[in-house]
Amino acid sequence: MTDVRTGFSAEVSQAARRLAGVAERTPLQRNARLSELTGAAVWVKREDLQVGRSYKVRGAYNTISQVDAAGRAAGAVTASAGNHGQGVAYACRVLGVRGKVFVPGTTPRQKRQRIAALGGDMVELVVLGDTYDDAASAAAAHALATGATLVPAFDSLSTVAGQATVAVEVLEQLGSVPDVVVLPVGGGGLLAGCATWLGENAPGVRVVGVEPAGAAGMAAAMAAGRPVELPEIDTFVDGAAVRRAGDVTFPLVRDAGCDLVTVPEGQICTEMLDLYQVDGVIAEPAGALASAALTGGSVVVEPGQTVVSVLSGGNNDVSRYAEVVERSLVHRGLKHYFLVEFPQEPGALRRFLDEVLGPDDDIVLFEYVKRDNRETGAALTGIELGSVDGLAPLMARIESGPLKIQHLAPGTTAYRFLV
Repeated sequence: MTDVRTGFSAEVSQAARRLAGVAERTPLQRNARLSELTGAAVWVKREDLQVGRSYKVRGAYNTISQVDAAGRAAGAVTASAGNHGQGVAYACRVLGVRGKVFVPGTTPRQKRQRIAALGGDMVELVVLGDTYDDAASAAAAHALATGATLVPAFDSLSTVAGQATVAVEVLEQLGSVPDVVVLPVGGGGLLAGCATWLGENAPGVRVVGVEPAGAAGMAAAMAAGRPVELPEIDTFVDGAAVRRAGDVTFPLVRDAGCDLVTVPEGQICTEMLDLYQVDGVIAEPAGALASAALTGGSVVVEPGQTVVSVLSGGNNDVSRYAEVVERSLVHRGLKHYFLVEFPQEPGALRRFLDEVLGPDDDIVLFEYVKRDNRETGAALTGIELGSVDGLAPLMARIESGPLKIQHLAPGTTAYRFLV
């Protein structure tokens, strides 16, 4: 891997030349909200404004553009959680190469529609399996059977070199070397590329990779000393929900000496809402990963430092915002669920409202069915608090009251089943 790193800057320079006029030179913008919160000068690299609304077109186009005539005639195939598929679709259409994109069933409809729109008649979309890894297995099998060129979402040097052009642009646009660069991590292509290039060209920069807590494959690889498969993952952050770090990306990340942190999915949702409501930016979950690490405290920076946070994608389906709000409220401790066992007698609900609920508490869910002739019946009740400080008094009133009330804690089996 030492030889790869030695010649990596040349690979990235060639990738930048190939991408000129194809990929957008996305803005680098100073963010007032993040700067005020951290005390640092925080700049956001807006890859949500890239072709296909994510940085993925960089690696996809860099890979396909190097395929010879015979390879192009055989076509291209890839697996994607959505964004890489858009990059491949766009590259195939521009280069006149027929392509096939496999995506898992968890890929939002909005991303599927964009793949079809960007690829046009040149690309076929296939929905298969529940995770990115399911789609990746199908894509690899198709490549083996047909001779089509496999275009990895992250695990190839050409893909990694294409993604590294993000770091090249950051230094050119900033006009100086930042103190900290914060990057989202799925399979590790963006982190491997940027960290390796920065290690050669700006060795004093602290590079931090951010993974969702429910899919921390790179951290698992670091702990094991090799890529390992996670037994299960949370697919909410679909753009970074990768079960196993790459064989190419892992050693590059390891040798670059990056920091790795994780961010809870609820904090990512909170950051998505702040990006939208305060900054006017539509970010998908993976796109909000890096800045969520800054706002949630997973990445601590010093006042006065220059920090660059990469907003990696903006392909968010508007239908997902209800879940985003839900996860954010739960994460911030403002929404709680209870199983309330009501006696089968008049006035029981009224007593619950009068004696248990506080003045700023609001019932946002109430599901009750009297199934038999028992003396009690349970109701699933969702309560939204006026502030986090309202939980302790609520629990105290529950403890002192006559009703049997079970608090459904996030992550428990009952919580996942009922909510």
